[in-house]
Amino acid sequence: MPAIKNFYDLDCWKESKDIYLAMRKFIGQNAIKKEYYLKDQLLRASLSISNNIAEVFERGGKKEFRRFLIIANGSAAEVKSMLLLLMEVENNIDKNEIEVLIGKIDNCMKMTKGLIRYLNKELNSKH
Repeated sequence: MPAIKNFYDLDCWKESKDIYLAMRKFIGQNAIKKEYYLKDQLLRASLSISNNIAEVFERGGKKEFRRFLIIANGSAAEVKSMLLLLMEVENNIDKNEIEVLIGKIDNCMKMTKGLIRYLNKELNSKH
């Protein structure tokens, strides 16, 4: 299996990019586009997922890679939390669309957690 040479070849980055694009579409089609603070936070947190993965890939180092993947997961959890709250407070929102977004977030988090486990094994085997 060849080594991954670019962050955009990582499956977790591809999924995180798709989350951001889906979030932009979701916001544009729903009433939350009028709620600037919520729209802004959803976009910033969803963008943060892919940016953290990209940034650390280019920096190098397994410890830092693990740390930034954990940060990316935190951003993903933040987005998921906001979406779950939206399902509770907004009546005119497509709940199925939110569930699809949450599925993408869960998938991305599963991938990054897999990378974190791999990095933990690599880091622990060096001792």
